[in-house]
Amino acid sequence: MPRARRPERLSAAAARRAALAAQGFARARPARPGPAALRRVLDHVQLVQIDSVNVLVRAQELPLWARLGPHPRDLLPAAVARRELFEYWGHEASLCPVALHPLLRWRMDAARAGANVWGNIARIARERRGFCDEVLAQIGARGPLAAGELDGGGARPRSGWWEWSDGKRAVEYLFWAGALTATRREGSFERVYDLPERVLPPAILAAPTPTVDEAHRQLLARAARALGVATAADLADYFRIKRPVARPRLAELVEAGALAPVAVEGWREPAYLDPAAALPRAIDARALVGPFDPLVWHRDRALRLFDFHYRLEIYTPAPKRRHGYYVLPFVLGDRLVARVDLKADRAAGVLRVHGAFAEPGVAVAEVAAALAAELRAMAGWLTLTDVVAAARGDLARPLRAALRATR
Repeated sequence: MPRARRPERLSAAAARRAALAAQGFARARPARPGPAALRRVLDHVQLVQIDSVNVLVRAQELPLWARLGPHPRDLLPAAVARRELFEYWGHEASLCPVALHPLLRWRMDAARAGANVWGNIARIARERRGFCDEVLAQIGARGPLAAGELDGGGARPRSGWWEWSDGKRAVEYLFWAGALTATRREGSFERVYDLPERVLPPAILAAPTPTVDEAHRQLLARAARALGVATAADLADYFRIKRPVARPRLAELVEAGALAPVAVEGWREPAYLDPAAALPRAIDARALVGPFDPLVWHRDRALRLFDFHYRLEIYTPAPKRRHGYYVLPFVLGDRLVARVDLKADRAAGVLRVHGAFAEPGVAVAEVAAALAAELRAMAGWLTLTDVVAAARGDLARPLRAALRATR
């Protein structure tokens, strides 16, 4: 049966729904999410970004929350233990399905050549190659080690976190170059470095390495699957491929029928549609999404798709913050309708809403009721006993009333 003809134009609403469906928001949350549900999420998002901020939960947990709701919090660590995921620079630092390893070896090769890595890491590879070899041999002999556990060169200087020791620079270079891989010990965010052959499946390590061009094509096709409809900039950003490098590969994907050019209402740039993208007539989502969720991590795309101006204000001085320290957008239906500044106050056992803000034109009472239900569910997932909302923000009063109604 021939595939239905793809549209040449999409309305802004159709593009928004296609993007949400591609990210997994057209699916109902499963009643009992387990490993299969995690794999379905990864089919949609391709990878999960990691971040150290733990004011609510670690960033890598929030994409699962947004798509699965309450779920066992060991889903990701268990997948790593089963050798289904590995850590590498996918978007930023990310947990990636192991099938991506061959497609990211071009980045490892570039790191070995001194490209695409931070200056101080490239410098130690260039100036202290023998020391890097010694660090690699030490981990090979002793087993997985954190940087601070290295014999010599592992201690962090007293001047501050970002003043990395030579040992830390060496293991980060070796990690970037693929000579080491990384895991995390239970209860700690610190990277522990080990040899790939002790962490990754042998079949993955034995898989052939595609050419750089082929790897880029496959990564861009995966990005298209994750985004549904996207500009060249959106697609290149997903796996951090430079735009001039991505453009000829996108043309090749179009020529092969793996991407379809499409014009989107209100978008200045030409767009591409994944030929397999779902184009639902409606989306009935309810989800809090984290700052590092792929739905919103490209801030220009979030503005283009949802008319939602979003900036993370962690590094903004407190008096200058507009919305708060750790602000999560709230999806309702097919729109981003609100944002909330959240903190898990573990000592008090409550989920604190420091601020709640509605987007212009939304039905405030409806949004407040749906948001209260989502916050109650999140608090239960985090084993917190209550949700406490402060008075800050135009959504705060109706949210507090909705929370009282759900007690």
